[in-house]
Amino acid sequence: MLEVHHLFKTYEGKPLLEGISFTVEEGETVCLLGASGSGKSTLLRIVAGLEESEGGFVSFNGIDLASTPPHLRDFGLVFQDYALFPHLNVYDNVAFGLRMRRMGQNEIAERVASSLKLVNLQEFGRRKVTDLSGGEQQRVALARALATRPRLLMFDEPLGALDRTLREELLNELRSILHQTKIPAIYVTHDQVEAFAIADRILILHDGKIVRDGTPSDVWANPVSAFVAGFLGLGKVFEGEVRENTRNGKWKVESGLGVFTVHCGHEHQTGEKVHLLARPLTAESEANVISGVVVDVIFQQDRFKVTFDNGLYVYLKDAPKVGERVEARVKMECLA
Repeated sequence: MLEVHHLFKTYEGKPLLEGISFTVEEGETVCLLGASGSGKSTLLRIVAGLEESEGGFVSFNGIDLASTPPHLRDFGLVFQDYALFPHLNVYDNVAFGLRMRRMGQNEIAERVASSLKLVNLQEFGRRKVTDLSGGEQQRVALARALATRPRLLMFDEPLGALDRTLREELLNELRSILHQTKIPAIYVTHDQVEAFAIADRILILHDGKIVRDGTPSDVWANPVSAFVAGFLGLGKVFEGEVRENTRNGKWKVESGLGVFTVHCGHEHQTGEKVHLLARPLTAESEANVISGVVVDVIFQQDRFKVTFDNGLYVYLKDAPKVGERVEARVKMECLA
């Protein structure tokens, strides 16, 4: 098991990582999700041993890795730019790390063959990597990382250079490979679709801290904070003021958009400012009604993002017309 203990790091005199701690269990894929500049790649480089922290430490199976150089940590790295050797063919690229470990030719041949089979490139061994497509080159990079049978795999925006169709295809394959090999992995991305598709657990980074840690379904259902809800685009976050506690954890909250009933487990005081999030109504939800003139409608996969003239937007199953005044029944969530 990988353990990251209270890592600190500054950049140009400002905090970049502030006491970051998390674990990666055997066979688990943990995704570090955050905007550019949130410290995701720096955190990955510290785990890999390519960069030093200014506090805290990284351990694997209880052993502090501070004195272990990168090449002895037995971690595999896959980058966005593939980092392949252009003068070597596919076979020799995959075999490179094995030869550095002075393995016998028979074992090298067996590992290269099994790794290329995992990424569906078993017939590509003699091809020049410069003749391959971007997706094929990324498969070679993955095969090279797998060939050494690492204790941990690390991915730094690995699909960022590919078009969306190819990205989705490789994402499905990668998820299957990780489940099949049961190698623990850290996956760094700013792409929410990638994160929610591949992760067993998501860590959202913001201002040098992990602001949300949970399974994809839990993070989506319970963003907890206004930042996470806004970052994930779950709906318009706006401010309200607590007016009264009605019953069973239900609060009356007044805002510029109306007075709403909010069911939450927080303790509030009358007059307290809170953040609210309007989300699609579920059967067990407390119904609230919002209304406005539709100014924009955007289709997003299986739903429509509908924006009103008051700035509020919600996601609806059916699309109203622009200019139409509509009412929407929504659930109001209280956020930290």
